[in-house]
Order: sequence, then C-alpha cells, then structure tokens
Amino acid sequence: MPMYEYTALDGEGHKQKGIVDAASSTAARQKLREMDVYPVDIREVLSREDQSDSRVGFSMSLTKKVRMSEVATMTRQLATLLNAGLPLVPAIAVLMNQTHNPQLKVALSRIRDEVNEGSSFTASLSRFPQIFPPFYVNMVRAGEASGTLDLVLERLSDFSESQQALRTKIRAAVAYPIFMFFIGSIVLIFLLTFIVPNITKIFSEMHQTLPPITIVLIAVSSFLQSFWWIILLISVLAVIGLRYTIRRTGRGGYAWDRLKLRAPLFGRVNLKIAIARFSRTLGTLLQSGVPLLAAMDIVKHVVNNRLIADEIEKAGKEVEEGQSLSRPLSRSGWFPPVVIEMISVGEQSGSIEPMLYRIADSYEKEAEADIMTMTSLLEPAMILFMGLIVGFIVVSILLPIFEMNQLIH
Repeated sequence: MPMYEYTALDGEGHKQKGIVDAASSTAARQKLREMDVYPVDIREVLSREDQSDSRVGFSMSLTKKVRMSEVATMTRQLATLLNAGLPLVPAIAVLMNQTHNPQLKVALSRIRDEVNEGSSFTASLSRFPQIFPPFYVNMVRAGEASGTLDLVLERLSDFSESQQALRTKIRAAVAYPIFMFFIGSIVLIFLLTFIVPNITKIFSEMHQTLPPITIVLIAVSSFLQSFWWIILLISVLAVIGLRYTIRRTGRGGYAWDRLKLRAPLFGRVNLKIAIARFSRTLGTLLQSGVPLLAAMDIVKHVVNNRLIADEIEKAGKEVEEGQSLSRPLSRSGWFPPVVIEMISVGEQSGSIEPMLYRIADSYEKEAEADIMTMTSLLEPAMILFMGLIVGFIVVSILLPIFEMNQLIH
C-alpha cells in the first residue's frame, strides 16, 4: 500500500507531521480527517512500484536514521503483541501506529505488505539490512522455523537493550573528561593567542632581557597567532587521513585494531568488551536455535575487531572439521584461560549457552569497572596538566615583572 507524508493541523491549530498508508491520496486525506486532523499538504513517499523497483537503494537511504534503541523498543512491543495472541500482520500494523520514526514506519509498512502477500517475516526483514542486521534476521529465521518467534523476539529485545545500556554507560563515563579537555583547550588557546600577546608586548617595548621561559612563551604565542590555520589544517587532514587508512585499507585497519588491543590500559578494556560481545551474541544465537557454524559466522562481525574476527573465523573452520570450540579459541591468544575453561566446561556439560552468558556478564562488569577507574584517574590528571600549563604561563609573565621591580629598587 502506498505511503503518504503529510502536514496537518489538529483541532487547536497545532501543526503535525507524519506518515500514513492509504490506497490513494484521497483515501489518505479521509483517513486523516477521521483522526481529527486537517491535512494541509500531502504527498506520496513510497508507492507499490517503489517497493518492487528500489529495494536496495531505498532501504539503504531510510535506515541511516533508525537508532538501535528504536529497533529494540519495536522488537519488545512486537514480542508483547505476539505473546498476547495477536497475529503477525495485525501486530505489525499496531507497531506502525506506535512508531514515531518515519523511516521505520515506512519499513514496517513494506514488511507488513510482504508478509500479508505470503512472504516470510525473515525474508521481509532482510530487505532492510541496515535496520535489521544478519544477527537479527538469523534469530528471527530460527524463531519462525521452530515456532517460537515471540520467545526469540523477547531474547532479541533483551540483547539489544543490554548492549544499548553498556554503550550508554561507556559514553556517560567518558563524556565528562572529553568535555573538560575541550573546554580546557579553548581556554589555553584563548590565553596564548589573546591575553599573553597583550601582556608580553610591554616587555618588547621596554627592550629588557627576558628570562628563557618567557622567551619560549612568547615564541609559542606568536606561532599560534601567525600559523593557527596551518595547525588546524594539519589536524583536519590528519584525522581524515587516519580515518581513510583505517576504514579503506586492510593494513591500516588491522594496525588500528591491533593498537586497540595492545594499548596500555585501554587495550585491556577493549579486549574485555570484545569478549563480552562475542559471548553474549553467541549465547543468544545458540539459545534461539541458530546452528553453531552459522552463529560464529555472524559473531565475527559483532566483535568490532579484525584480529579477533579472524580467530573466530579460523575456529569456525576447525569446528566444522570436528574440533571443539574451546580448542581453537585457546590457540588464538586473545581469549583468557578462564574464558576457554568455561567454554570447555559448557561444551562437556551441554550447557554452553549459560556459560557464555556468565562470561558476558562477568566481562561487561569488569569492563565497566575498568572504565570508571580510568575516568576517575583521568579527571585529576587532566586538572593537573591544565594547572601546570596555566602555571607555566603565569610564571613566564611574572618573572620579568619581578626583575623590573628589582631594577627599580
């Protein structure tokens, strides 16, 4: 069914915008009037021809604005509706009315129409790889095959919410130090480019011999005043070049991922986060009925590190040849002995999924604790660094003044 984007006025004259599905623009206007809103402008954004002719291009364009939290909320609501006994197509229609994101609403409309025409829910979701990644689609496929789609959707929403909570905690922990660094840098640049030159101009006019520390301060201030644009240009080019090297070249990407794992302090945290992602994702997939080999092929794209992904891929090949999962992972060098031992125990006892969940819980807590410790140490370190810089500026200015006073006396 075609989708129409509208601008309308409610009973109090407030402007509203949204998307509505209807057979025609006339039907769309009538539907809006039944909702007690008065359409001002209405235009078609997705027709039946668009649905069949531009699957890939359209899906790529609409999914850039759909957040993970919105997908998690939608998944939780769909699981609740299915648990209540509502059929899939009406449940998707209810979600369309509750979804505020226009792009997600259009995607749900296409999914509903395709499922209504006989397509599987899995095939419809796969049309939107940027919204529903392979991990999501494969779990839904396993749920459809086993007849436990509502249970699988609950696990999916639990997984998405736990990952979102971990990201939120990490971002909240590093937000304050980054803010302090940003504000401190602005203050220092302001001091060196505006305040210091006005003060040191007095020393130049008096033709007095200045202390070495003051000469250094004047040189730094003059350089920033004259060549600030060069510093800015070099910084921008360096960031662009680094991003290109990491994302577009294999060697640069591997070097960056190796640095993330080997860096002091941060390397240990990155490794724990990667192991937690590996364990929780693999456990969720296996518990939902996804075969081990297919699950490992999905997991290697979730850990966000090429080195660990390669080791997971090698382990998958050895598992396919009949090896246990723990043995090839132990040879990789990235998985700690306690992780290998827990996976081995889970394989021998037939309870690998609970073991993977325990590993994920443990390493997520450890990573969170490490991040909190580092940020608590980083804050006083930044304050000390900024204090030393400001102290250097103050001493550099006061020394010539003290010498002038001594000459006067």
